[in-house]
Amino acid sequence: MTDKKWYAVYTKTRCEKKVALLLSKKNIENYCPLNKVTKQWADRKKNILEPLFTCYVFVRISPAEHTHMLNTDGIIRIIYWLGKPAIIRDVEIEMIKKFLSQHSNVAIEKTQVALNDKVRIISGPLMEQEGKIIAVKSKSVKIILPSLGYMMSAEVDLDKIELVNDQLRIFVGKHDEPQMM
Repeated sequence: MTDKKWYAVYTKTRCEKKVALLLSKKNIENYCPLNKVTKQWADRKKNILEPLFTCYVFVRISPAEHTHMLNTDGIIRIIYWLGKPAIIRDVEIEMIKKFLSQHSNVAIEKTQVALNDKVRIISGPLMEQEGKIIAVKSKSVKIILPSLGYMMSAEVDLDKIELVNDQLRIFVGKHDEPQMM
């Protein structure tokens, strides 16, 4: 069994592809998700590959390889979550790969809600119901609603929920992960 895990590294601006190439030359497994987009110029259209996540590349390394990986030109730091290097599950990397293989012109947006947040539905047929977020999508969340001793899940638009827990998220920088307090 391998002790290698996926991590996200923060790169210099517009250096994602270069970092991925340098990591490959060091025989460090990496993944820079590339999005097929159509760019319009005055005289033509062109399909190009752009990094899906600006300033991020994923690396699959063991803890012993962290220093070797961080000494790669263009890498600023590894991304931390709750004081430890943030581990990305294999299934999440596979989902990104599969999604990008099936879609082009993909857009991503940062959400202000996170897994396990307690929320209340503020409009619609489930109004005033409270539950816990179990999945976050681009414009909706999947919520578990405890009811009558059963667990029901519902997909609800982001604009129809509000946070009810007292957790505070602090964003240290533009590209930092939220820190729970």
